Amino acid sequence: MKARQHLQSIAFLILVLLAPVAGLLSFVSILIVDEAFGGLIGSPAQAAGVTPRNMLAAQIRMQGVACDRALSAVRDAKRSKPDHEVWTLKCSNATYRISRFPDMAAKVERLR
Repeated sequence: MKARQHLQSIAFLILVLLAPVAGLLSFVSILIVDEAFGGLIGSPAQAAGVTPRNMLAAQIRMQGVACDRALSAVRDAKRSKPDHEVWTLKCSNATYRISRFPDMAAKVERLR
């Protein structure tokens, strides 16, 4: 049982890392079943603890931007377009506007 959970976690992380490359933006809608209780526990992203704020914070950290603790992430619908997402990420030390294009590094602007 534990080995299967670890394999599912690894498979999910691979999907998360490859999603921007493969253009798989709707993989989050896949649901998994908890065999121990026979109930639905949510999306793989929720099961692995991946949220937009954590994903965005990890991305900007990899680009060398400081985000001590991600507090919230809100998608900016007015600035976002197909294949171009714009988010406002609030961290404990700053607030950033993050523009994301497929297969490119995110553009990060410090707001406060």
